[in-house]
Amino acid sequence: MSASAGIRAAAARVVAAVASEGRTLESALADPALGPAACRPAVQAFAFGTVRWYFELDGCLRKLLDRPKTPVEPVVRALALVGLYQLAHGATAEHAAVAETVEATRLLQRPRAAGFINALLRRFQRESAAILAAARAEPTACHAHPAWLLDALARDWPGQWPQIVAAANLEPPMWLRVNLRRGSREDYLARLVAAGQAAEPSPIAPEALRLVEPVDIAALPGFAAGDVSVQDLAAQLVPDCLDLRPGLRVLDACAAPGGKTCHLLEREPALAAVVALDVDAGRAGRIHENLDRLGLHAEVRIASAADTGAWWDGRPFDRVLLDVPCSGTGVIRRHPDIRLLRRPDDIPRFAARQLELLAAGFQVLAPGGRLLYVTCSLLAAENTAVVRAFLEGEPRAKDCSRSARLALPGSAPVQGPGPGFALPCGAADADGFYYACLAKRA
Repeated sequence: MSASAGIRAAAARVVAAVASEGRTLESALADPALGPAACRPAVQAFAFGTVRWYFELDGCLRKLLDRPKTPVEPVVRALALVGLYQLAHGATAEHAAVAETVEATRLLQRPRAAGFINALLRRFQRESAAILAAARAEPTACHAHPAWLLDALARDWPGQWPQIVAAANLEPPMWLRVNLRRGSREDYLARLVAAGQAAEPSPIAPEALRLVEPVDIAALPGFAAGDVSVQDLAAQLVPDCLDLRPGLRVLDACAAPGGKTCHLLEREPALAAVVALDVDAGRAGRIHENLDRLGLHAEVRIASAADTGAWWDGRPFDRVLLDVPCSGTGVIRRHPDIRLLRRPDDIPRFAARQLELLAAGFQVLAPGGRLLYVTCSLLAAENTAVVRAFLEGEPRAKDCSRSARLALPGSAPVQGPGPGFALPCGAADADGFYYACLAKRA
């Protein structure tokens, strides 16, 4: 059996794990049974691409099946989708894609499915235009998103949602954050050019560079020495929103993996103290790794931000960053499995938890201090609705998002009306983020 067939078989196992077992792409790809490490990048590319276009490809598959309601074994269905992905979106020659996908049935110990896969893929080769057109008549296939999410985006982003979902279907860019404590953005851009890597600066974040072509982090000049980090443009707007100054005590309340914690310390080295808090001990290890690489210091604590009695010593913070757990609907282009794993009834549960965390974060905020509430969601139920509900119940809180918005170094699209502001996915080539700045009345 060829290595190419093995890659397709492994990708089918990953897709089946996501679609049928509810596992994340990350956890499914970590399975050591998938094969040699040298093949992992190819397996990941096939799996990510298939999941990214899952709703379109599944629509095509239903058009190809004689009896679309007859169950197909999950791993065989996943392999069919991997094959369709190659023919609809991949760069592999069509004859090779078909042959290697058919051969993968034997590696999956499903040799009887070889004829089924062969016939299905060859028919798609012959009739691809008509089958794609028929499938795309359904909104879910046309936009490669689940119906509930399309409805929510159309409600929350009228007039903009088609561009948002189109951006979410693209492969994400690789944004860098230059450590200005070690050199200017212009100097680092020159180092990239000397290394044969083209990049472009962002007008809305002073440390941000977007690579024209993504590379392995080991190829980035000075990465190990802390000269640069990988961080999306939207996340790099946080320090400007917080209005950092020397001598302030800062809490990063949901800190892992530590990118924003480190950015705050890079931006204002004279902070009095930074506490990085996270409930997940395993993920908190990443905070230490990032701090060590960048030569920075913060106090890392393991606890839920909502349980202030377990970690807070009573000393208030002048600034609180609250990057809350959310649906992740603004980062689907980086995590395409979200479109399969999220359900509409997840959103109220996230919102309830977000409101709880917001109340706890505001409790530890000093009078006159500023709290920044952040999500990577595009849904109003997790954003403006949560912040509005909190403001209505907390008379000491004041929305100061407008002043934070004006502090940003460049202009960018914003969402309104309501408290806070947002970048939709794809605006300025950034992920979708929401920000709300709240001040505590003295």
